[in-house]
Amino acid sequence: MTTSPARSVWTAVLCWLTVLLEGYDLVALGATIPTLLKTGHLGFTAAGATAVATVSLIGVAVGAAALGPLTDRFGRRIMLIGSVLLFSVFTLVLPLAPNVATFGVFRFVAGLGLGACMPVALTVMSENLPARRRASASTFTMTGYHVGAVLTSVLALAAVENWHVLFYGGGIAGLLVVPIMVWKLPESAAYLEAKQDAAKFGFRDLIGPKFRRISIAVWTGSFMGLLLVYGLNTWLPQLMRTAGYPLSTSITLLLVLNIGAVIGLVLAGTIADRFGIRPIARIWFGAGAVLLALLSLKIGNAFVLNGLVLLTGVFVFSAQVLIYGYVAHAFPAQARGTALGMTSAIGRLGSILGPFVTGALVTAGVAYPWGFYFFAVVAALGLGAILLLGSGKREAPSAAPASPAQEGLQH
Repeated sequence: MTTSPARSVWTAVLCWLTVLLEGYDLVALGATIPTLLKTGHLGFTAAGATAVATVSLIGVAVGAAALGPLTDRFGRRIMLIGSVLLFSVFTLVLPLAPNVATFGVFRFVAGLGLGACMPVALTVMSENLPARRRASASTFTMTGYHVGAVLTSVLALAAVENWHVLFYGGGIAGLLVVPIMVWKLPESAAYLEAKQDAAKFGFRDLIGPKFRRISIAVWTGSFMGLLLVYGLNTWLPQLMRTAGYPLSTSITLLLVLNIGAVIGLVLAGTIADRFGIRPIARIWFGAGAVLLALLSLKIGNAFVLNGLVLLTGVFVFSAQVLIYGYVAHAFPAQARGTALGMTSAIGRLGSILGPFVTGALVTAGVAYPWGFYFFAVVAALGLGAILLLGSGKREAPSAAPASPAQEGLQH
């Protein structure tokens, strides 16, 4: 199958922008909560804010799981455009919510769209590039998430207590992207080709004999990976404060961690495209486990501390994204949207559990060093999941067909 350079560029840009919008929107709530609590807007309390944040992430998980199969049935293009439209509209109207309950409902519905965006965008990107570049397709696209998070942080500093601006800006930006997607986003050639195949795939096929081991491995790895990402991003400053580091140092380390994340995404994709996703994912999870364990030690040298945190960001944050690239390799086009959707959805459950468990350790007063011990064990479990994929030259079961529509099954 061939794709014109112009169509490929537009596809890459629009998928990247979609993930940027998701990163912006998901971080916007976290940046807004302190102001909502300080001003008591709509009677917000800590419990109410926690409930809204949790409901939002549940919406993301449900959206990822539910819309994945629809992507394989109705096409990548319509589902990506629809998901961006859905979360943009409900992000835009969020400041108009009359009470906390409605605020939560709006965030849940927005979460449905947000949850669909990432797996669909990753599916489109993986099918837009040659199979040998699917690792970098995933990692490059995911850099948009961190850029969106940075944009939210900058805008939040500028907006101060005018938190409404964050949601109006995100909603309007998404609505501006939608007509461009309608105009320039083509349907995936791999999807159109696979649609001609009589074979149909669903969730049962993911847990059937042919794909069961792969599914369990990537779901477990995704769960552990997003648990680390959200747990560290939420609690790293407090963990460092508990360890005795100054507040300014603790906050700076969070920035260093995310700088490492962007570097890691670029490196991981490039290296995995050359040497294979599976072995690089093993190295990334293994290195993450070691680095997280080392952070349990009190480090007096600022240069060493910053370097260690930077490397932690490099390995931990991109390890989970490599799994998305592996899924794009391991499943045929007919099942790729469903497989990526389920992998993302189960990972989102980890994103809920990570901050919860770490918060419980903080509340119990044992966050340091046990928080880092916990994260190191989680990374080791992620490594164990990747090891379940076995060894060999193929990324998927040897019985898998090698038709053009199922080229993703080949290494």
